[in-house]
Amino acid sequence: MATLSAELSAATPRYRVFLLSPADCSGRRALLLQRPDPGHDLGRRLHGEGGAAVGEVFAFVSSLYFRGKLAYARAFARPPAGGAGIHVITPCDGLVSPDAVLRVRDLQRYGRVAVDVDEPRYRRPLVRHLEALAPTWTETEVVLLGSVASPKYVELLTRVLGERVAFPSEFVGRGDMSRGGLMLRCVDEARELSYVSLVGATRHGPRPARLPPARPKAPR
Repeated sequence: MATLSAELSAATPRYRVFLLSPADCSGRRALLLQRPDPGHDLGRRLHGEGGAAVGEVFAFVSSLYFRGKLAYARAFARPPAGGAGIHVITPCDGLVSPDAVLRVRDLQRYGRVAVDVDEPRYRRPLVRHLEALAPTWTETEVVLLGSVASPKYVELLTRVLGERVAFPSEFVGRGDMSRGGLMLRCVDEARELSYVSLVGATRHGPRPARLPPARPKAPR
């Protein structure tokens, strides 16, 4: 029993932090927020000097997908003492807190930069932040909640973090909305996904079966 406990302890990282991929800041919903006469509260706050939280803006822009990522990360992050459990990848500001203030001019900047490993405005700040955080993550599993099918995140994360960076194996083959729904369901069920290292992982596969209907919530 003692040996089994030791093996389980060694297999379970002491800490876990999440990296959330960004919303599409040049898409239709992002442009809707940039109108000079936004017709809703979020748009008005984004245009004011007080701004709005990155997590709130990206959840509006990306809808179910980012909302699922943020809720899941908040439910299951276990950061080292004094560290943040959630970091949002941005198109040109590296990693930021989901609570960081975003203003309309920032959203416009984001929309002009491609999230691509060959784009230095995206690559350089992200690598700089990863290198600064890496020494604080020696006992930490870093989980990417984002696409693993292209190199835009995978190449840079594994270059700096190596085998410490993982992703949910259940993401393979799923589209964005399916991932978002899966993560929200996991939050409701207090059930964490299975993680595998990005290094050497199978990142492409057939589309899995659709999620079964969610169980109705018991009345409170």
